[in-house]
Amino acid sequence: MQNFLMRSLRTVIAALAAIGVAGTVPSLAAAHSSPADYVYVNDNTIGTNTVAGFVRHEDGQLTALPGSPFDTGGEGTGSGLASQGAIQVTGDGHFVIAVDAGSNQISVLRIKRHGALELVPHGVVSSRGVQPVSIAEDDGLVYVANAGAGGSNYTGFTLSPSGRLRPLADSTVPLPDDAQPGDVLINPGGTNLVGVRVNSSQIDSFSVGPDGHLAAAPDSPFAAQAAGPFGSEFRPTNPSQLFVSNAHAGDGNGTVSAFNVESDGALSPIAGSPFPDDQTAPCWVEITHDGDFLFAVNTRSGNISRYAIAPDGALTLLGSTQVSNQSGVGAVDPRLSTDGRSLYVNESRIAALGEFDVDGGQLTEQGSVSLPAGAAPAGVAVK
Repeated sequence: MQNFLMRSLRTVIAALAAIGVAGTVPSLAAAHSSPADYVYVNDNTIGTNTVAGFVRHEDGQLTALPGSPFDTGGEGTGSGLASQGAIQVTGDGHFVIAVDAGSNQISVLRIKRHGALELVPHGVVSSRGVQPVSIAEDDGLVYVANAGAGGSNYTGFTLSPSGRLRPLADSTVPLPDDAQPGDVLINPGGTNLVGVRVNSSQIDSFSVGPDGHLAAAPDSPFAAQAAGPFGSEFRPTNPSQLFVSNAHAGDGNGTVSAFNVESDGALSPIAGSPFPDDQTAPCWVEITHDGDFLFAVNTRSGNISRYAIAPDGALTLLGSTQVSNQSGVGAVDPRLSTDGRSLYVNESRIAALGEFDVDGGQLTEQGSVSLPAGAAPAGVAVK
């Protein structure tokens, strides 16, 4: 009940923000904010899956936490998941939720003092599908995207204050076997949920009811603006703007789409969308906390494109920052620190986490830290 009351309050706040009076209401995000002291990566290790944990220092550099990596109790696949959001820190900062794609499960780990993780009692549950690849969480409402043939879907759970995941009855939305969902996410305020279908180049969009159930938008799924919609993110400062990278248009033809999202989930392109990336395979996206800049990781080009975001959602390409040692590095998932001064990029093919300083829309690489042996990392989360 507490979770649904919080969701209702956040819905009111989102509505006020949409009409320009957000400053009159205290931010729930601010009430729950904390320094970005810890960074977590889903190692997706074959057999027993683990989560690598790091402590973040004042200069943004990372060192491994004592006891890292931490067992999830499930199994990874030992190969890339081709998804965004395979690990999340809950909004209250108490738990890490990670997919165990090799065993069709989801794990919940408690964040202990000093950042160490421990599996909560009954913390490993069925994903209610095949090969979970992405997770979204909002005030105790959790949705997972399952991508495997014979069990591809979006399905919901509730998360108790003790970290217990329970299936949300009648919440499963089946998907075709060829959909390959790559990301599921909930907007700030918890009023809309979006999922991308990478293989069939479509975008699912829903409104989220007070009880956590989904109502498909009219005409959903929507055709993507280019092949291979992949990474996606709502603008932190405007929950009615959605940005989606398009990864499969060919060499030099990457783009990022921008959409307005209606309350019922209907999508309409922002003028000028899709916006050229001038690189290949923009797969993962991250938006600065002030909503002013977007970073798109171009996996095949081995660099990160930087955009300025106008108030109406239009994008202006500022340039691209190369990721070092790019012969086969495979830069993928990015995630900003809570203070926004650091960007961490999963360099999956060399099992490392790249560290970048952030200054507005500029990035400066500082180095990298190694991930555990055998990691096939998927997703980055911060606290």
